[in-house]
Amino acid sequence: MAPLVPSHEELERRRIVDINAETVTNIPSTDFPGHWPGESHEWSLEKFRDGFHVEFHQNKQFESSFSLIGVDASIANAFRRIVMAEVPTLAIEYVFVHNNTSVIQDEVLAQRLGLIPLKGSVDGLNWMRWYKKALDGEDSGGEQGPADFNTVVLRLDVECTTNPNASRDEQDPRKLYKNAHVYAKDIVFHPVGRQEHYFVDEGAIQPVNPDILVAKLRPGQKLEMEMHCIKGIGADHAKFSPVATATYRLMPDIKILRPIIGDDAKKFAKCFPKGVIALEPITAEDERNDSEYRGHRGEDKAVVRDAFNDTVSRECLRHEEFQGKVKLGRLRDHFIFNIESTGQFDSDVLFLESVKVLKLKCARWKRGLTDLIR
Repeated sequence: MAPLVPSHEELERRRIVDINAETVTNIPSTDFPGHWPGESHEWSLEKFRDGFHVEFHQNKQFESSFSLIGVDASIANAFRRIVMAEVPTLAIEYVFVHNNTSVIQDEVLAQRLGLIPLKGSVDGLNWMRWYKKALDGEDSGGEQGPADFNTVVLRLDVECTTNPNASRDEQDPRKLYKNAHVYAKDIVFHPVGRQEHYFVDEGAIQPVNPDILVAKLRPGQKLEMEMHCIKGIGADHAKFSPVATATYRLMPDIKILRPIIGDDAKKFAKCFPKGVIALEPITAEDERNDSEYRGHRGEDKAVVRDAFNDTVSRECLRHEEFQGKVKLGRLRDHFIFNIESTGQFDSDVLFLESVKVLKLKCARWKRGLTDLIR
């Protein structure tokens, strides 16, 4: 028996998650996503290429927005989770306090320093290896313990003194004293060994935002400490996560089933964010194509201009005059990603890094499966 061939209308219906006034329906497609009884759903690379698209909406250094079209939710969510938790970055892990006479306790100050986002050469970060802490009683040589290939050394040496040139009437402590405020820019990178070749010039290890306030000092107070940075992933601690946020949403779908005319059209447009619904004059062609437009030539009608910006508030479904005239939904295979980088990677590079991690995980799983069936 030949497999069933669904119609174009049926395929479009399957793509839509229905948004109702109080419920969301048509959420799961089938027990196995993308498979329907009696139909052939054999996977092929050519078919996937034809249906898969990537569209960029915004591409800035610290924030990017793009769409993944033609993938399952499990794949899209895998990329999101990998970006947040499995792309390695550099962060302060150990703080050796030699002198701290500020009002901030050692452990609180160490926590603040660990959360400062750092940036540096991506090639240098890829060259670095994972830090392996030596266990009690073991030799710290070799691959264990701090070394140039697994540890980056930073120092913070700041002392607050009185400014002899300050005016007697001055009230601002930043002018009354020198180093009254300690900022992230006061952290100094000290390369060791081969780090001098990987982390140079603009690629040197430094805070992403130099104006992050670390502590406030007064004359006689001093901070003197050494910090060791290691590679880590967000799954171990949030300070290693390369993103501030990594989210996605499904593409909204708005269908006007029956004409919305005149004052109703203006009210309908106000139910959506600005730019989603446009008002256009009814033309003679509209009158010929739809009998409900007859006698309304020149009046405004509501049309969907840009569903991308819709927040799916469902406000239009709360008004009786729009009942049966509009249908809301979301496209289940159109994912709009928004990624905010903390600075170690450019925002668009982060997604590519997540793809690399997923490829490595798949290769590792494939090797394990091969070993299992031998």
